[in-house]
Formats: sequence, C-alpha cells, structure tokens
Amino acid sequence: MTATRPILYDSHMHTPLCKHATGEPERYAQTALDRGLAGIVITCHNPLPDRISHAVRMAPEQWDEYVDMVDRARDAYAGRVDVRLGIEADYMPGLEPFLEKQLADDRLHHVLGSIHPFLGVWWERFASDPLAKQRAYFDQLAYVAETGLFDTLSHPDLVKNTTADHWDLDRIMPDICRALDRIARTDTAMELNTSGLQKVIPEFNPGAAILEEIRQRDIPIVLGSDSHVPQRVGDQFVEALDLLASLGFDSVSFFLERTRQTVTIDDARRSLATVQET
Repeated sequence: MTATRPILYDSHMHTPLCKHATGEPERYAQTALDRGLAGIVITCHNPLPDRISHAVRMAPEQWDEYVDMVDRARDAYAGRVDVRLGIEADYMPGLEPFLEKQLADDRLHHVLGSIHPFLGVWWERFASDPLAKQRAYFDQLAYVAETGLFDTLSHPDLVKNTTADHWDLDRIMPDICRALDRIARTDTAMELNTSGLQKVIPEFNPGAAILEEIRQRDIPIVLGSDSHVPQRVGDQFVEALDLLASLGFDSVSFFLERTRQTVTIDDARRSLATVQET
C-alpha cells in the first residue's frame, strides 16, 4: 500500500497547564498539519495527590479545564488534524489506587506511564548511589508495564540524563534486559521519544542499543516528540523512522480509544514525504 495521505500520530505533547510548556493545543495541531501528521494526542502531566511535584503539573481542579482545552482544539481542527485527549501519568510506588481511578476516565485515548527520576520526591526516595538509582528505575519501569494501567512507557531510559556522569550502558544493560523481558510479557508499548536529542546525553530516548533489545523482544514502538512548544510537534520523526528501519523494525504504533493502531514504517515515511514535498 502506498500512503498518499497523513497516517501518523505524534503521541506525546503538553499544554501550559503543566507550568513548563507554552502554546495552546491549536498551535500544536497546526504544526501537525504543516508536517503531514494525521493527528496528535495531547498528554499533559497528570495531577497527583498530596501536591506531589505540583510545580510541574496541572492541579486536580484543572482536569475539566484540560479536557475542555483539548476539545476546543479538536473542534477547531476537525477534518484537518485529529486531536485526541491523553495523559502522561507519573508512577511511584503507592500511587496505584489513585492512578487506577484517574486513568479509568473513558475519554482518554492514550495513557503514557512515566517515571521522572529527576523529581526530588523520587530521587530522595530510591537508593543512594547512581547505579542503584538506575537499577531501581528500570525495575520500576517493568512494574509500571505489569500494572496494566498504561498503554506506553514514555522516554524509557530517561534516568541516563539524571545520572549522566555515571551512565555506563554495558554495566546497566543486564538490568535493562531483565526489565525488557518483563515488559515483553505485557501488552505495553515503548516510546521512542525524540526530545532526547535535546537532553544531557543527546540521543533518542531510548538509544539505539536499547531499541535493538526492544526489537528482539517484539515490543511495539510509539513515536512521541514530548513537545513543550508547538514547533517541536513531529520533530525528528523521519530520523526516528530511519533509525527504527535500520534496526529491523517494520512498523510503528499509536493509540486511539486505548487501542493500539499499527502502520508500516514505509507507509509512515511516505505519508510524511507526501505532504512535505507538496
């Protein structure tokens, strides 16, 4: 099949409600239109109880405002870009009952499961030395998949950027592979997050060596720009598709109505080129 129309979604982006992003969802939708994407899933950071990391996420009372914000963009771009409601949900041990209730909202199309090791509440709680923190991170990442609450694990090697001076991939790879073995036994996808190129270790999250281990286990890949500004929607997606193809992947995924959709990498690449060349 030759793709002559947009088919690909960017499945990770934010709104000003998280207090560290700029631009209304309509502006993100416009960039998606310009770059040949079929749709976007807005995935702002979820509210958490007890004011956990409240400085970088919406407040619980802003949930309806968030839904209305996404609905407004959906209506404004109907027939041009498919705008969907999602969420990036932080996990920490003990939050399961709260998350189970929050993520049962049937308006959500895509739920990203995230561990942000740079948050003080996580950093202070788990282990004392960098290697132990890395091991705790990957063990918890596997557990996040095992809960069954999430569709996709976001930026799944993010810890490398908070422990960059102590990041030794060969040393931590056995722990990563054990985590991936557990994740492969679930229905959870993994994100290829293109914003990693802007971080301390400038490579996709995850990097190529981990992506190769993901491919060997047939874990699905979802593309996300992690946009906090509209200009980054769909950023580096062609490069991401090229990398995946070079590693032997033949498809990428996205979620609509909490159900995984799959398109071939060849069709996804052609669909972007069709718009970008006109």
